[in-house]
Amino acid sequence: MAYKIIASQCTGCSACEFECPNAAISMKGDTFIIDPNKCTECEGEFDHPQCDTVCPVPKTCVPA
Repeated sequence: MAYKIIASQCTGCSACEFECPNAAISMKGDTFIIDPNKCTECEGEFDHPQCDTVCPVPKTCVPA
């Protein structure tokens, strides 16, 4: 499974892009997207997905 970013809530702050250990997050248009083929939900590296941990808007990075 992977995480996704709710585009309507994304502020474009880029905090998630730099925290992703798999480089699964990139900018598309005015928002960020998560590549489901690269996202591992940070399993084996962190206790919780880092995109959700650093996102300033609650419930913007959610399970897909």
